[in-house]
Amino acid sequence: MSEVLSAKAVPHTSLPVIDVAGLASADPLQRAAVGAALHAACIDKGFFYIANHGIEPVLIDAARAEAERFFALSDAEKRQVDKAQSFCNRGYEPLRGQVLEAGTPPDLKEGFYIGNELPLDHPRVVARAFNCGPNQWPQQSPGFRPAMEAYFAALFDLSKRLTRGLALSLDLPEDHFDAFCDEAMGTLRLLHYPPQPAQALPEQKGCGAHTDFGCLTLLWQDAIGGLQVQDSDGGWIHVPPLPGSFVVNLGDLIARWTNDRYRSTLHRVVNASGRERYSMPFFFTGRPDYVVTCLPGCTVAGEAPKYPPITVVGHLEACYRRTYG
Repeated sequence: MSEVLSAKAVPHTSLPVIDVAGLASADPLQRAAVGAALHAACIDKGFFYIANHGIEPVLIDAARAEAERFFALSDAEKRQVDKAQSFCNRGYEPLRGQVLEAGTPPDLKEGFYIGNELPLDHPRVVARAFNCGPNQWPQQSPGFRPAMEAYFAALFDLSKRLTRGLALSLDLPEDHFDAFCDEAMGTLRLLHYPPQPAQALPEQKGCGAHTDFGCLTLLWQDAIGGLQVQDSDGGWIHVPPLPGSFVVNLGDLIARWTNDRYRSTLHRVVNASGRERYSMPFFFTGRPDYVVTCLPGCTVAGEAPKYPPITVVGHLEACYRRTYG
């Protein structure tokens, strides 16, 4: 692998492992302790592991098995649910369908987008609101839809619980983000990374260097590894899988919301294992019409917010234009 794509191997403890079980506790001191741990992680890299998150392994295993089964289908079968057929960006994304790092070749990954299941007569869908509508479901496996809907619902609930921890981390009332979470949207992406080819194009990666768009990303990754996060010195560190955990990172929306006090950090994927890699990131983006303005306590005396108010959907639309043109 080229020196350009290399990364430092570091111990798991280089990124904090936060036990989030306390967020479900009736004891406010336990919840506050999780908030304090989140604060330390969010002002550093905005990347951390969470343990004791409450997601049942059977849900993860079922989703993973269905994802692998789908990506093993023929190209023609997968393209029956090509997201090009969807007005709300749902379904299959072919290999090299996205460029996350400007000026580099397309990403060496294929994916599948799943979002909140909204019927055609839902007001947001009738209005053709951004990314709102029904999912496309592959017909080859009857277990695909129930597995993904169960997994989506579990990650959605966990994301809402984590926003309460974020509120505590910012010395805000625990329910500060509840309105943001009301009728919130999320996206589950199933991703398959073929092995990095020996003769890859210069700077071609499984997933180019980028920051995530929304509020929170909760990542399950298989045992192969390949995720790299930019360190404070501009170099890259490996973020290896830690059994029983999710990797969580903050998106651009939180960085904007906190006046860049909390970090949305560049990360990428280089699958140098020689094997197939699978991951399932869940992106929690919040209520589309919620207006994001600088949070209390996120500016110093006399400092103006760096960013004007913007709706969640306005922010996301701008981000999608950057990567899909």
